[in-house]
Amino acid sequence: MDGNRLREAFQRIESLDERLTYRIRPRSMVSIVSPTADQVDDRLRELAGYTIELKEIMRDFMLAFAKPRKQDE
Repeated sequence: MDGNRLREAFQRIESLDERLTYRIRPRSMVSIVSPTADQVDDRLRELAGYTIELKEIMRDFMLAFAKPRKQDE
């Protein structure tokens, strides 16, 4: 296990959560007005960015666990 890589991935996921989770969280369904096409595009772009960044972080988590420990550690 690569402890440094694991720690970095954890810090990145915490940062992602603080920066973007509130933006992709579903809003109340009580809205009377439907979103415009531009608003839907903006939300989709935010969700796509969040998903890609999350995928990269999860890949780093998996690689941190998969990497064999060095003999001198």
